Amino acid sequence: MRVGVIDLGTNTFNLLVADLHEGGFDIVHNSKEGVALGMGGINEGFISDLAKKRAFDAFEKFKQICSDLSVSTIIGVGTSAVRDAQNNMEFIDEIQTRFGIDIEIVDGLEEAKLIYQGVSWSYEFDKTSLIMDIGGGSTEFIRIEKGKELEFFSANIGVSRAVQLFDLQNPLSVEDQKKLVVWFEENSDGFKHFGSCEVLVGASGSFETFYEMVHETEFPKSLENIRLSREELMKILDWIIGSTFEERENHPFIIPIRRKMAPVAALKTKWIIEKFGIREIVISPCSLKEGVLRRFF
Repeated sequence: MRVGVIDLGTNTFNLLVADLHEGGFDIVHNSKEGVALGMGGINEGFISDLAKKRAFDAFEKFKQICSDLSVSTIIGVGTSAVRDAQNNMEFIDEIQTRFGIDIEIVDGLEEAKLIYQGVSWSYEFDKTSLIMDIGGGSTEFIRIEKGKELEFFSANIGVSRAVQLFDLQNPLSVEDQKKLVVWFEENSDGFKHFGSCEVLVGASGSFETFYEMVHETEFPKSLENIRLSREELMKILDWIIGSTFEERENHPFIIPIRRKMAPVAALKTKWIIEKFGIREIVISPCSLKEGVLRRFF
């Protein structure tokens, strides 16, 4: 069975096409489109007309890819920007009318669970671990410790929300960094009870960019986890936090959709590493869209 999963993220839309077989799946196609769905309205609770147009353009491309690859089932999942928008039903109704694709809107808890299920395809969780998925509207955290129940938390501290909420300097000033960390803390009460973690598992997205910047090569196209040394990652995070927009624009391994928001993502990652005493970094190529495939097993 050939399935297509479209993850309607706040910054990027992701398409995964996979052939399902007993016990797993084979990737046929994996691509993303920078949509910036949350730009111009996420903090006010609506999807702007310009954002809708970018979304529909992405769906045009994805629908054609799915047609060319003879996909039998297409599943769409709407996350932070979609679930928080007052005009979300109008938006997903138009997608259904135009493209014949139904969109499921998931809440933050379900999003975190799907991310965990996706990462679990490739990671064994042999040590106390914290999964982190950096989104444009929200950031999901899942803590896994042997012998204890899974802990899930979704915080509305996405990078798109931040750049639209604060008047940030270029590059980030020390004062900018302080107020962002205060904002992270104020909006993450739900994981104050989380204990320390040995391993940070970054779920695709921004973590793939961090890898590419460290190694100056494309992120491997496989389902294998990649390890980064804490020292290498912290060096890259500090560079991003202190960089100007112009420097990021000229960096060959920062994709356009991430150039404006990268310092917020980097600062948030550094905050988590220090907050939870992280010693090891693992990057999983899997996230929400791979988690959706679990529903077929």
